Amino acid sequence: MPGDKESLCKQAEKAPETERNYRFMERDLTSGSVFKNIVSFSLPYLLSYFLQTLYGMADLFIIGRFNGVDSITAVSVGSQVMHMLTVMIVGLAMGSTVTVGKAVGAKQPKQASQVIGNTITLFMGVSAAATVLLLVFVKPVVAAMSTPAEAARETAVYLAVCFAGIPFITAYNIISAVFRGLGDSRSPMYFIAVACGVNITLDYLFIGVFHLGAAGAALGTVVSQTVSVIVAFAVIFKKKMGISLEKEDLKPKSGAMGQMLKIGVPVAVQDGFIQIAFIVITIIANRRGLNDAAAVGIVEKIIGVVFLVPSTMLSTVSALSAQNIGAGKHDRAESTLRYAVLMAAGFGFLVSVAMQFWGRQAVGLFTGDAGVILLGNQYLRSYIWDCMIAGVHFSFSGYFCAYGLSGISFLHNVLSIVCVRVPGAFLASWRFPGTLFPMGLAAPGGSLLSVVVCVIAFGWMKKRRK
Repeated sequence: MPGDKESLCKQAEKAPETERNYRFMERDLTSGSVFKNIVSFSLPYLLSYFLQTLYGMADLFIIGRFNGVDSITAVSVGSQVMHMLTVMIVGLAMGSTVTVGKAVGAKQPKQASQVIGNTITLFMGVSAAATVLLLVFVKPVVAAMSTPAEAARETAVYLAVCFAGIPFITAYNIISAVFRGLGDSRSPMYFIAVACGVNITLDYLFIGVFHLGAAGAALGTVVSQTVSVIVAFAVIFKKKMGISLEKEDLKPKSGAMGQMLKIGVPVAVQDGFIQIAFIVITIIANRRGLNDAAAVGIVEKIIGVVFLVPSTMLSTVSALSAQNIGAGKHDRAESTLRYAVLMAAGFGFLVSVAMQFWGRQAVGLFTGDAGVILLGNQYLRSYIWDCMIAGVHFSFSGYFCAYGLSGISFLHNVLSIVCVRVPGAFLASWRFPGTLFPMGLAAPGGSLLSVVVCVIAFGWMKKRRK
């Protein structure tokens, strides 16, 4: 930004309080190099995703060092349910990120405050209702997952503890969504870094020292999320981060709430369907036996790590494009998409090739069981190609969301799940009971269909805009 620090401070002192606060928070993503903006915004976002994924990875890694396959399966199944809930919350919060971003790009601070206030109101209600509902249905959820009998009790305990912590999981994600909409991807990274450090420490304490098993893993996760939220609020209030809210902003407004829900609901439902597809595949694996269940669970964790780049590109494209669209700079939004596709697909190709040679070692990080390693390596070597292909449609999804067309993203994901992913996994498991390799091909097959739909939709958008 031009000008030295002293001159900027003098300018800020002359500005009205609301404008000064808003300017302090805002980071302008509508000018300068598109590539540099993507890199500077996405790197903290990527690290945030990595640290968040490290939660589940740490739980699984540490439980595997102190407990048997039954506990590994319990944490694997339970964390998959929690991941589904978390990504749906993040999907719903995407509506806030995009709507705040458009207000930032259009220089409308009052509109941004309304969206932030309505976000708080909406998610307070959602988290309270979800907590009560899920605690009541813990056992049916465990049964619906076809959890192996040896792991059923520990899975139920793990989920009960995690469900109780949903308000804190929700609070972290809405804080992050608002910050990113304002162009700040670094603060959420710091908050989650604190939580991750606390989680790993507590995992070793609860699992290794107190021998609490899966319950200890869940307790560590919830306590660390709570610490993360406390730290976030402490920073916001201590440093006066510039979120200027009035009581009026908390009252539901049809305009602000409508924009958020129009974007967020299709994304949340779409992400829910995707996770349900993963759960269905987990159920298919669970019915094959304990070793298959553990192998699929471990590979899902590995996939979760390599998918951080495609997921980061989706969120980066949506946040950067939203600001540029708000500023009327549609060419910059399209350039953001183009760079993101190249970066995500290139990364996916390199990782996919690497896993053909080192898949066994990757699975072996989580277990010493030879049978699980063999099955996990088979599944990983085919599944991993989804990282490259999904990187393309993830980037397109972020672009569609920025334009308020999240229904397109919903459409291609549902078609992928219904037409390829689930039936493909079922048929592969049925026809090839001795190996998991064919089952893994269902995921990249589904992503190919998504890419075709995205390219068609993008061409339609360009024609309509002209």
